[in-house]
Amino acid sequence: MALSLDIAKLHLESRGFLDTFIEPTLDLFEEIEKLKKEKNAVILAHYYQDPDIQDIADYIGDSLGLSQEAAKTDADIIVFAGVHFMAETAKILSPNKKVLLPDLKAGCSLADSCPPDEFAAFKKLHPGHVVVTYVNCTAEIKALSDIVCTSTNAVQIIESIPKETPIIFAPDKNLGAYLIKKTGRDMVLWDGACQVHEIFSLEKITRLQERHPKAVLIAHPECEAPLLDKAAYIGSTAGLLKYVQQNEAQEFIVATEAGIIHQMRKKAPGKTFIPAPPNNSCACNDCPHMKRNTLEKIYLCMKYEMPEVKLDAELIERSKKSIERMLEISARFGL
Repeated sequence: MALSLDIAKLHLESRGFLDTFIEPTLDLFEEIEKLKKEKNAVILAHYYQDPDIQDIADYIGDSLGLSQEAAKTDADIIVFAGVHFMAETAKILSPNKKVLLPDLKAGCSLADSCPPDEFAAFKKLHPGHVVVTYVNCTAEIKALSDIVCTSTNAVQIIESIPKETPIIFAPDKNLGAYLIKKTGRDMVLWDGACQVHEIFSLEKITRLQERHPKAVLIAHPECEAPLLDKAAYIGSTAGLLKYVQQNEAQEFIVATEAGIIHQMRKKAPGKTFIPAPPNNSCACNDCPHMKRNTLEKIYLCMKYEMPEVKLDAELIERSKKSIERMLEISARFGL
């Protein structure tokens, strides 16, 4: 039995997870629940995952919040249904736990837009600057940073830095531009962006608003400035979810990845949520990296305990400092 398992692992490592390993009659929901108990595992799902994955998760949320929740548990294994940098963050905060990512190819266009060697050279061009990076970046970029931030606490993080201190903000230029507008700080921005939030069509959204005059446009701050200028509310994914529950409006146009709408419908039943359209032929704007994760891949990664996300101890130590600095500042603001 051990030999056949090792052969299966080698095959998976060389070719990736294949649906042919799973019997079509297998109840994946039931089997995943069994594996969670058997292996003392916890499943984290980002808001942008498919509904089925969100429904089997132990925790659903934004990337950093999920990693913090996992660190509090006594689980031996963390299964992160998200993208690679999120699993890295979980490993940074839980170095003694095994962290699994259902598909190692689940990357991030924003994280990929900021290569560590290029960013290190960029830093050298701006000596004396405090480096603030959005949590949606690799462990290597976190290690090159002074403070990490989230879309929830970014304004407070920037405002905590003395006004005379120059700032580099990376990797998202749209979030950086939004922060400049909100805080009045003049920051040096890295030229990176999220493909999901950059391709919303302002023209199509305007036509949607004409057809739905009572709909409230809400947007994530990673969107481009012209769209943010039209939004009634700008906030993190968790902030958008909270807003639609508390706002009296019955219709919302949602300018972020469409996966969040599953939770919006659950938390605010009876309200209507319309995904903001991109500038292509698709009806909504899905992240292709997030959608690489499937129930089948979650089952297989739990069964074989791979692919595992590993980071060396030195990188964990260096990258953790910028996260800890953020948590200190957030605690000061009661966030």
